[in-house]
Formats: sequence, structure tokens, C-alpha cells
Amino acid sequence: MPGVVESALSLLIVDDKQSSLELLSSALAQPGLTILTASTPEEALDLLCSHHPQMVLTDLVMPSMSGIELLERIMEIDPSTDVILMTAHYSAESAVDAIKKGATDYLNKPVRINALRERIGVMMQHARKRHNQLRLEEELRAHSEFEGIIGRSPQLWEVLSCVRRVAPHYRTLLISGETGTGKDLVARAVHNLSPAAAGRFVVLNCSAVVETLFESELFGHVRGAFTDATHDKPGLFEHAHGGTMFLDEIGDMPLGTQAKLLRVLQNQEVQRVGALTARKIDVRVVAATNHDLRQAIAEKRFREDLYYRLSMIEIHLPRLADRKEDLSLLVRHFVVRFAAQYGKEIRGLTHRAQIRLAQHSWPGNVRELENVIGHAAMMTMSNSIDIQDLPPYLREGMEHLERAAIVAPPVDISSIDEQERLLLIQALESASGNQSKAARILRIGRDALRYKLKKHNLEAPHSGHNSAASL
Repeated sequence: MPGVVESALSLLIVDDKQSSLELLSSALAQPGLTILTASTPEEALDLLCSHHPQMVLTDLVMPSMSGIELLERIMEIDPSTDVILMTAHYSAESAVDAIKKGATDYLNKPVRINALRERIGVMMQHARKRHNQLRLEEELRAHSEFEGIIGRSPQLWEVLSCVRRVAPHYRTLLISGETGTGKDLVARAVHNLSPAAAGRFVVLNCSAVVETLFESELFGHVRGAFTDATHDKPGLFEHAHGGTMFLDEIGDMPLGTQAKLLRVLQNQEVQRVGALTARKIDVRVVAATNHDLRQAIAEKRFREDLYYRLSMIEIHLPRLADRKEDLSLLVRHFVVRFAAQYGKEIRGLTHRAQIRLAQHSWPGNVRELENVIGHAAMMTMSNSIDIQDLPPYLREGMEHLERAAIVAPPVDISSIDEQERLLLIQALESASGNQSKAARILRIGRDALRYKLKKHNLEAPHSGHNSAASL
């Protein structure tokens, strides 16, 4: 492909015989491929954590750890790694076992060098395709963003097309959709594309206001209007003059306030509580709800005349489950955002983590996905997000939680450093203070571990050997 610079790839060869390492390194050398060698599985795991090779070629029988055990550890660290096992003791059963555990291939010794070179060449092509796929996904994400809204599905593009058409002309607008579908983002997009874009975008969450304070919040009050009214106070509608008033969860607005809101929409004027005269305003109103307002009308909880005034134009947002083709773009968007926020280098998700996310029904929609990726980005100690980094309810596949619409807990950013410190302490305890082993447990390089130990004041005084950090 013209103009595309091929990414550098690396192959790690593991064998306890130095002669085999030298032979394979020489035979498999080719442009665009960096070859790393390790004579022990422990050294191989250190190189895997520090250099992240895309391919591993390993002997099956080694003194301290078998090739199968090494394969299992590699899959724990980075399941996207292509691993080829070589053995002089081939059996169909062991080959099937290796493939089940994640091996790309299982070869019988003596291995023909030409055949092995061809196999490595195919793996290099696949690795480059994965790299190009990530690059293309990033480009696609950049071209699939509209006013902060990510997606390219037909359902979403229909919504965005409607936003573009109505934004220059609307006075009132209703946005409906389940919780977490992005109603606030669409409201903001409508405002930004409207003639009121230079004005304020004022937000009121109707479900968060005490009923007795609704009118004062929206319309303001004059001094002496009630006991605590010690001075004149303009309401949110006056504050939004020349801009947009966003009434989120309008289905929770009290009936009495609904009647006064209807008069504001009809007359474009507000009357402060306790005032004798009304004030003219120029405000566009966007209302949002996750309720069925027609059902609320039937139950006498919402005024029919207000509904028709608001819903002259109604935009309904699709569930995430109905636009699954946007999932990968949204995942990439949140990975990039949280990686930057947490100061981590995260390439993306492993294949099995992607499959798990694709299987989920997403009852909490995009907001749930945001929380899941935020949690995973915080928890991962690697440069990729895997199954074990996801919240427990996704790792364990608890379908009854999905039916109950339980979503991931909000990410507590303030706890990141403490969480990292606890993980370091646990890894060191599990490794009996051995820093190389702790680094492998955490799936990071030894240099990265030492930096984190120093950062959290867990570093032991230099003693000339690999001692435990002082806790």
C-alpha cells in the first residue's frame, strides 16, 4: 500500500540450548523483523513484559518451566501474542492441548527452516494487519465524531441528520431515549448548531430539584416573595436569555410547574415568584426524558398540551444494543480518553475482551460502556485491556445482573494511585519480594516496576541484588 510505513515487528525465540538459539536467529533473520532470544522461560517473560514481541517461538521441553506453562503465562500477559511450540516428542493430544491454550501452531522437530520461515512470514502479515486495523479504526473514529457524538451506524446518522436539519429553526425540541444514550450530548449539539450558539447553554435536571423550589429555580423570585427571599433573584430562564434552556428528565417536573412552563413557551416571558409584571425573554428550550410521556399523560402525571408544545419536533435516541456496529468506535474513543487521563499507554482490548463486550446487552447504554472502559483502563497494568480488567459482573457473565440492568460503578479517579499501590504490594507479597517475579505478575517490565515502587515510596535501599521493596 503506497505511503504506508510498515511497523517494526519482533520475534522472541526461547530455547535452553544456545546452539539452537543461534541457528534459529540466523535462519529467521529478515528485514523488518527484530529477533530477541532467551535461554530460560523466566528471561523470556521479562522480555515479553519489556519489549512486547508480537511472536514467540519456544521449545516445549525446558528445565525450569515447560513450553505449555510458558504459553499459559504468555496468554495471561498478552493473549494477542502468536506462539509457536516446537517439540521432538510430538503427539496429537499435546498439540490439541496447546492449541486450546492459545498456541498459534505446534511443530514437530526437526523443523524445516524453509517451512518455519514461511510460517513466520504469515504471522508477520497477520500482525501487520492487526496494526493497520488499529490505525484504520483510529482514523475512522476521528471521522465518525460529530459534536462529541461517536458513531457511524444508520440509526445514529439518522439522528444526526435530524439534528442538522432542525437546529437552525427550532424553538422547542424534545429528546427521548433510555438512560445513558447521550441525550445531553444531542442537546448540546443542537445548541451549538443553532443561532443561539453564542448564548448560554443552561441545564436543569428536573429530577434533582425539590418540588417547592421549582418555580423559584426556573422563573426567579422577588424580595419578600416567601420567608427566605431576602433579595431579588433571577431564574434560570432569565439566565439563559439569548441561549438555550435544557430541561433534563422533564417527565419528573411537577404538574403545577408544567402549567407555568407552558405559558413561558407560548408567550416567551417569565414572571418571577411574587412579581406583578412579566419579563420578556428569548430562549430556545430543549427537553429530554427517558419516560414514556404518553403513558404519563394517560396517568395524569404530565400535561398533554405541554407535551404537544414540546414534541413538535422529537428526536428519539437508539439504544446501544440497537447500534452494536458503533461499539468498537466507542470503545476506542473511551480507551484513548482514559489512557490519556490516567497517564497510561493502552493499545486497545484483547480479542477475548472484545468478544465479551460484544456479547453484553448494555442495559446502561453508552454511559455503562464508558464506566466499564474507565474501570478497565484503571485496573490494567499492561498496555492492553483483557478479561480480568473488566468489572466483575462482565468477567463472570452474570446474566441475571444484565436483566436487572445493573451497570458498572462510576470510576473513582481519586483512588487510582491507591489502587496501584495496593496492586504493587500484593504482587511483591506473592513474589516473596522478588522484583522480577512481581513484574511478571503485574505484566510490566522491571524498569516500569522500579519506577512505580519509587513513586509510591516502596523501593528498598539499593543492595546490589534484586531484593524486596520495603513495605
